Amino acid sequence: MRAGNQVYSTPSDIPEIIPVFPLSGALLLPGGDMPLNIFEPRYKAMTDHAMKGNRLIGMIQPSLAGGMCENGPSLAQTGCIGRITGFQETGDGRYLISLSGICRFSIVEETGMQDGFRLARVRPNEADLQDRCLQGHVDRERLLETLRRFLDQNNMRADWDSIEDTDDCTLVTALCMMSPYGPAEKQALLEAGTLTERAETLIALTDMLLAGDGDENGTLQ
Repeated sequence: MRAGNQVYSTPSDIPEIIPVFPLSGALLLPGGDMPLNIFEPRYKAMTDHAMKGNRLIGMIQPSLAGGMCENGPSLAQTGCIGRITGFQETGDGRYLISLSGICRFSIVEETGMQDGFRLARVRPNEADLQDRCLQGHVDRERLLETLRRFLDQNNMRADWDSIEDTDDCTLVTALCMMSPYGPAEKQALLEAGTLTERAETLIALTDMLLAGDGDENGTLQ
C-alpha cells in the first residue's frame, strides 16, 4: 500500500505504537483520503507529534457500546491508519491536514497519553498492506444503479463520465467514505473483509435507506 511517497508492504513497516484519533462517524479506508480540520490543542499536539516522526495517525471511532476507560471513551476494536500527506497552517491557529489511508488496524492495548492525546499499540491488517482485500468481484452495474437512485431521491447530480472511468476499488472506497450513514454503518463498512463485501454492504445500506428504513442522518433503526 502506497501513501504519498512512502510504501507500506509488511506489518514491520508500521510502528508498534501510534497516536489514535477517536472521532465518531469518521470513516477512513485504505486507499482513501480524509481532510481534517484540527483545532483542539490536544489534537494539534498529536499532529505535531506525527509530523516530527512517521506522519502516521490511527483514525478510530469510540466504541459503539459506549463506556469509558482511564484515557476517555472506550474505543472500537478496529480503525484505519492514515499518513499525513497534506498539511497547512491557518491564520487562526488551526491545522488543515489530509490523511491517506494505509491499512486497518486492531488495538492491542492503549499505552497511555502524551500532551492530551492517546497512544496505542496496534496490529496492522496484513491483507490490506498486500492489497488482498482489494481483490474480488464488484457488481458494478448494481452499485451504479443504487447510486443513481440515491442521487435522484436527493436531487443530486454526479459526473458520470468520471465515475465510469474510475476503477472498482477507488469507486467503492470513495462512495463508502462519502456515504451519509451513522457510526454503526460506518464501522460495518470499515470492517468488511473484502472489496466485494464492502460493496455489498454499501448497496444493502443504501437500499434500506431508500426504502425508508433509516432516519434523516442515514442511521438505520
